[in-house]
Parts: sequence; structure tokens; C-alpha cells
Amino acid sequence: MDKFLSSHVAFADESYTTAERFRSVAAITLDNSNKETITKAFSLIVEESGIEEFKWKNLRQARERFAAIKIIDKTIILALNWQLRVDVLIWDTYDYRHQIQGRDDIANLQRMYYHLFKNVLINRWSSQSTWGLFPDENSALKWSTVQDYLDKTGLSIRTEKSMFDEEPFNLRLSRDFKVTQIEAVSSELEVLCQVADFYAGVGAFSYSAYPKYNQWLEIKGGQLPLGIFPIETLTLSNRDRERFLVIKYLNDVCKKKKLGVSLKTRKGFRTFNPKFPINFWMYEPQNPEDKAPTNKSKFIEY
Repeated sequence: MDKFLSSHVAFADESYTTAERFRSVAAITLDNSNKETITKAFSLIVEESGIEEFKWKNLRQARERFAAIKIIDKTIILALNWQLRVDVLIWDTYDYRHQIQGRDDIANLQRMYYHLFKNVLINRWSSQSTWGLFPDENSALKWSTVQDYLDKTGLSIRTEKSMFDEEPFNLRLSRDFKVTQIEAVSSELEVLCQVADFYAGVGAFSYSAYPKYNQWLEIKGGQLPLGIFPIETLTLSNRDRERFLVIKYLNDVCKKKKLGVSLKTRKGFRTFNPKFPINFWMYEPQNPEDKAPTNKSKFIEY
């Protein structure tokens, strides 16, 4: 990973990208000089929790919930000190952008990564930053094809040149975006990919599960013992109970720390000021022509 030294690094992962209504990608970004210390801190959390690798999809019992809460606590401490950012981009496949025939979900996932990287790496860090990008190798994407994709789009906000010129990938990224390296990595070995996996998962789940979560919250507020629910009112799996506790904890601590994260307003996590270091962002179509790609689509930047 250190073959191409960059000033900053981004670890990325995705969640619910094949069958669910709400899907997401997340990036954990930080100064490379802090990477070793921060990696050790999160690795210790996972190790002390008695799990080999934290995965959102495995959060169904107290052990994973305790690990998730520790990840939240550590993330927020670091974010408040501006030592890292968490940015989660969520999209609704039921909106008009996505309700089209022949939608290409893999190409759409590429575009969502494009929007995430462009808005975070360009707008949230110094323009002098250079970047190493490290997505999880178990992504739905083949990152070699993403390199070809980025070769065409250039991760560039400029409009004076064609996005489809034939300049080499490394030259384009170096000039336009100051990316020195893209390397798919094992999340088992890179704990910051596990952190990205957690935030991608909780972000998308907060939307898909909000109606049931809100009902659970009302029952809980009604002084029923935690974990006891009238069967005729609400049926929950153990996984739902554990995840709802995590959602509530994340929402409460963000409110306490005044991080600008809302849950109730949009019925899912949303940060209305993206400058905050914990940023949940629901993608909204940019104009009537902004449609999800099909197999015949060409890339259009908005």
C-alpha cells in the first residue's frame, strides 16, 4: 500500500447494492500521517470485541452491537478532532432516476462512487492533497473496470475537455485529482474498510427500516421492558433489535455532540450541512435528465 505515498487516504465500501431499495457507498478519509495510529485504534476495538472482522451484515447479537458502539465512539472522537471524515452516499432505487427499464446497477454503482469521491476528495479536504484510494476487494465492482471508467471520466470537474479523450489513467488522475494509487484491499486486513462497511450499512438500513424502527422507539418510550414487544403490535428479529439499538445510539450521540445528523426529519440518517465530518447524504437527481445508466448509457456528469 505504501508503494505510492500520498498525503491522504480513502477507504471505501458499499452496502445493499444488489436487491434492496436503499443502497449506499461510504468513504473513510484521513491524513496518511494518522493512518497507522487510527488503524491500530480500530483494530484494537475489533480484537477486544472477540470478532475476526466487523461486518454490518453480521450484526445480529450483542457482541457485534458492542463493537459497533465502540466504533461509533472512536469515530466521533476522531471526527470532532478533524482527524477523519465519514461520508455516506445513499440512493433510493424507487425514485424516478432509478425507475427505468434496463437499469445497469453496476454502472450506477460506479457513478455513485464517482459522486462520492468527487464531493469528498475535492470539496472536503485541501486542494493540495494527494490521494490513495483503497476500496474493499469484495466490492460488487471489479476495480480494474473502474479504472477504465475513471480513465474516461477523469474524476474531473472541469468541462473544457472531452471526458472521453484517451489520456492515460495515471496521468489523468495525477493531473485532475491527484490520485497516486487505487488498490482494492482485503477488509479483513484493513480495518478502515470495516469501518466504511459499518457506516454504509447503517446509513442504508436507517432508511429501509425506519418505519419499524420508529414503531419500536415508540413502544420503548412507552416504558415496556427493552426486548419485550406485543406480538400483535410489532414482530422483530434479534437482528432488528440489535441494529435498532445501534441506530438509536448513533443518533443520540450525534445529537449530543451537535454533529448536525438528523434521523427523524428524512426518516433515515441525513446530514444537512455536508461540511460536518459525519456526513450522510441522500442522492437526489440533479435535473430531469439525470437518469440511472442502462447498458446503452454514456456517462454524463452533473
